[in-house]
Amino acid sequence: MDELIRDRELHEECGVFGVFGVPNASSLTYYGLHALQHRGQEGAGIVCVDDGVFRRVKGEGLVTEVFKEEALRGLTGDMAIGHVRYATTGGGGIENVQPFMFRHNSGDFALAHNGNLVNSVQLRDYLENKGSLFQSSSDSEVLAHLIKKETRSAHRPRIHSIVEALNMIEGAFAFLIMTANRIYACRDKYGLRPLSIGRLGDGYVVSSETCAFEVIGAEFVRDVAPGEIVTIDRHGLRSTDYSMYKRHQMCAMEYIYFARPDSDIESCNVHAFRKETGRLLFEESHVDADIVVGVPDSSLSAAMGYSEASGLPYEMGLIKNKYIGRTFIQPSQELREKGVRMKLAPVRSIVRGRRVILIDDSVVRGTTSRRIVKMLREAGAREVHLRIASPPLTRPCFYGVDISTYEELLCARKNLDEVRALIGCDTLAFLSKEALFKAGGRSELCLACFTGHYPTALYRRIEEANKDGKF
Repeated sequence: MDELIRDRELHEECGVFGVFGVPNASSLTYYGLHALQHRGQEGAGIVCVDDGVFRRVKGEGLVTEVFKEEALRGLTGDMAIGHVRYATTGGGGIENVQPFMFRHNSGDFALAHNGNLVNSVQLRDYLENKGSLFQSSSDSEVLAHLIKKETRSAHRPRIHSIVEALNMIEGAFAFLIMTANRIYACRDKYGLRPLSIGRLGDGYVVSSETCAFEVIGAEFVRDVAPGEIVTIDRHGLRSTDYSMYKRHQMCAMEYIYFARPDSDIESCNVHAFRKETGRLLFEESHVDADIVVGVPDSSLSAAMGYSEASGLPYEMGLIKNKYIGRTFIQPSQELREKGVRMKLAPVRSIVRGRRVILIDDSVVRGTTSRRIVKMLREAGAREVHLRIASPPLTRPCFYGVDISTYEELLCARKNLDEVRALIGCDTLAFLSKEALFKAGGRSELCLACFTGHYPTALYRRIEEANKDGKF
């Protein structure tokens, strides 16, 4: 993905999808992963089980690039789990593309993970000292080695080993673990990452987002609760609590940016949440203007909400080119400047001579916000008032979002006037933290990247960040 697009976009680590008890499970998993493609574009994989035999296809690239028809034809059976990846901990490379597969005398299994483990360094050292050999640099593999490490658990059902392993890890996660006979769906005790269960015919599906259920015709059943393991097998659904410490601190950026607008996260529709943030943004920071323009795509719902609340017309003042290549190269500064116009283009006849309220979901590095404001002015906008449907991003995230240093965050060391001057807009305002709770009708959210109040212990992460001058 090109440098300019990275300036614009935050990235979440990945998405998981699983199918149990449904014919052609791998084909359904393919469609589910396609619906979750927005959660990761660097790699994808599917593991299926047929008569106790595990088969896998994985590769780097988009779902449609990795899975050709002949590859899917070899993935038979009525059980499968899949994964789309955006690399954070461990970096890229085919060895880090999931699901992982493991051979063990207690039974083979496969594993897929969404999130980030904050104590993975300590656990990896511990496991390697006990003789574990890692086949990847991903933190996700740590859980598999924890499950296998205790020989005293070998004679017991695997759920006991999973419970013990989950109680050793710290961080944000949604895990799918598939054995020869069942799928375990596991969610972190803080509720930082989403995971939902749906019904399809006589079987079940599990997904990072409910939008994937619509694609395959599944009916939503319920969310996996924080601190819960849901076992899915021929007996149906069975629940095991691995932790009594349960919070509902869903990552606010799931609602603000990551999730698809047609997904429901913990009974709250993402589009409705974003639209409400737009209404609240108007209440908190209205300004005289002529039109409201949203930055495609994740800011359009908020722009609609602002428009409705203000009575100002919502206009498509920016058009997104959905077909820009992922590896577009800009060898010179001149071409890099043109690159933003390949991604986004202003509609001159709409913005010319108008006072524009520009709605965006967040400001990360600020580079693209500055370029978009400049584009609108060059297209004839008389004024540009930037309104951000989230608070200022001021802290690194250690839970699977690729902002790990202060240097990446424009608002970390600059006040509002300095940020406005750098972006070049006429006025600038951010949504309040209180409005996020109000928009979702929630009493808990993870706002660590806005406030620095991290819900989990961070172990060596803070120490390393301090040492490198990053935190």
